[in-house]
Amino acid sequence: MKLIILGHYSQASEWAAKYIRNRIIQFNPGPDNYFTLGLPTGSTPLGCYKKLIEYYKNGDLSFKYVKTFNLDEYVGLPQDPESYHSFMWNNFFKHIDIHPENTHILDGNATDLQAECDAFEEKTKAAGGIELFVGGLMLVHNKLVDPFQSSKKPYSD
Repeated sequence: MKLIILGHYSQASEWAAKYIRNRIIQFNPGPDNYFTLGLPTGSTPLGCYKKLIEYYKNGDLSFKYVKTFNLDEYVGLPQDPESYHSFMWNNFFKHIDIHPENTHILDGNATDLQAECDAFEEKTKAAGGIELFVGGLMLVHNKLVDPFQSSKKPYSD
């Protein structure tokens, strides 16, 4: 694992997108050799997804032989704009050349959630595991309180 510290969200998004692009290209995916990619949801990866879409539209990257696995979904929320399923389609998948059958998102409305998770795990194994998992990042704070200063005196980092 590498820790990459960059000064701005746009820099981190571009770095992550370039890393993903380069890993896919180096893997040289094809009809019998799919690249498997684990993806996060939420607002943090949006800049990265936008950059990946840009690479696709510029002809620098194809997702034709990529399989994705999203490892989270809300339970009991219909596939509306608030679901992660809708989020991924609206913000990423519909803008690239990935085949819908190669996108895997848990069904939060499954009648048997354990069976859904077990089937999802089997799909992941059948795909050969995940070649690259992109973890989400959270900006935890804008200000910290220095324990060696007054607790009423916050500082910015």
